Amino acid sequence: MSEASQALQKIARGTGIVFAGTVISMFFGFLSRAIIARYFSTGEYGVFNLALTVLSIALVVATLGFQNSLPREIAFYREREPSKVRDLISTALIIVALNSIIWTIILILGAGNVAQVFDEGRLAYALKIVAFALPFSALIGTLVSISRGFGRVREQVYFQNIVYPIAFLVLIALGAFLNFPFTYVFFAYVLAQVITLLALTFDVWRVKLFEFRTSLDLKLGKELIRFSIPLMLTGILSFVMTWADTLMLGYYKSSEVVGLYNAASPIAKLLPIFLNSAAFLYAPIASQLYAQEKLGELKRVYQILTKWVFLLTLPIFSVMFLFPEATIGFFFGAKYTSAAPALRILALGFMFHTFLGLNGWSLIIIGSTKANLVGDLFAAMTNIILNVLLIPLYGMQGAAVATSAAYIVANIFRSFWLYKKTKIHPFSWNYVKPLIISFVVLGLIQSLHLRVSNIWYAIPVLMTFLGIYSFLVLVSKSVDKEDIELFLAAEKRLGIDLGIIKRILKRFA
Repeated sequence: MSEASQALQKIARGTGIVFAGTVISMFFGFLSRAIIARYFSTGEYGVFNLALTVLSIALVVATLGFQNSLPREIAFYREREPSKVRDLISTALIIVALNSIIWTIILILGAGNVAQVFDEGRLAYALKIVAFALPFSALIGTLVSISRGFGRVREQVYFQNIVYPIAFLVLIALGAFLNFPFTYVFFAYVLAQVITLLALTFDVWRVKLFEFRTSLDLKLGKELIRFSIPLMLTGILSFVMTWADTLMLGYYKSSEVVGLYNAASPIAKLLPIFLNSAAFLYAPIASQLYAQEKLGELKRVYQILTKWVFLLTLPIFSVMFLFPEATIGFFFGAKYTSAAPALRILALGFMFHTFLGLNGWSLIIIGSTKANLVGDLFAAMTNIILNVLLIPLYGMQGAAVATSAAYIVANIFRSFWLYKKTKIHPFSWNYVKPLIISFVVLGLIQSLHLRVSNIWYAIPVLMTFLGIYSFLVLVSKSVDKEDIELFLAAEKRLGIDLGIIKRILKRFA
């Protein structure tokens, strides 16, 4: 088995585990928010969301982009200079701890000013409480990023995806049952972060993932910060792209339009779920290949992984694109179906983001963090300019076009620079064929102008589409040897004999 196949199988296993953890986290997070929304007023629920948004921005600054840089840096140093890994980890933890404490103080002192910006007096007290969660949250994220550098997923899944959301849910449910005041929600948030950090720290110490030490290597620290700062700025620009459409819809239109749009937006943002899950182990494994100067293997991993992510995402995209009314109605009810055109536009943008693969992470792996920053800067500018031009004329659809265009610009820029620097691109012939087939079949179904208002009526159409699509992919011989090797590995791991499917795959490979 080739080194690329081995890397792909490790990434595939990690992707499945991270995907399951993400679904669990989303489920418990939804329950927590549902309880808060149910037992407190809409205004208080709004304050809660504003406080977490401000805290999220502070978290990006407090961690200095380390959450994205450490998986690459640790994997890289493990391959090139393993003697420096301990000092790198210790230096990163000390820098994050000190910086997060500084930003906690800044957030507490500036809470009143932030509340004035949003014209919401209750936000000041909320920020003064929730700010104490910042150091704990920053250290949790840093420890998880360190574990990623060692090619591990359990710290992310067990603690960020399971321990934290369950702890917060239990504390929120207890507060609702005992009829505690609204401020309790923020104390519960801080306590859940404390519990998670303590549990994670104990587990890291128990499994001896690395040795805790208090050494600060200033040279390593400067190199890490220099490498990470563009990633921190990229994270801030990502917030701009995430929230610009909502804020500008509120400015130009009404809260009702904002509410309708925010039924479509979170659904469309589900599309990169497999891409993000695959990124978790792609970063350290691809970094090791790059450190070994195995660009051929890295290119093969990139191409096959991109094809897998596209094939997994296609069914979700098909439902959103072909039946946007039924999709929104299923999640939010019939009164939100007027946002269906916006969902279709957003789905196109996020699918474009998905089908080009992990170009952003690949730029991080080869050390081109500034290229990511420039690409996101152009994307954010595109987003804001198009929002200003289109929202007054087209409302939700204009905001959706602006967001989709921003993601398209960012991904074209990243893919261009990745190809220019490494000649890596996602378009193997066995990936291009499924792309063409999907475009043709989706276009034919769309031309029928099917009007489906119930998601259950859409399922037979979707199953027919996937059946035809799968048949055409097989007939076009778009199956790679890595696909068969992964299938055989899964068969062996599950302990079952899938002889008929194996014969079909071998016939069309």
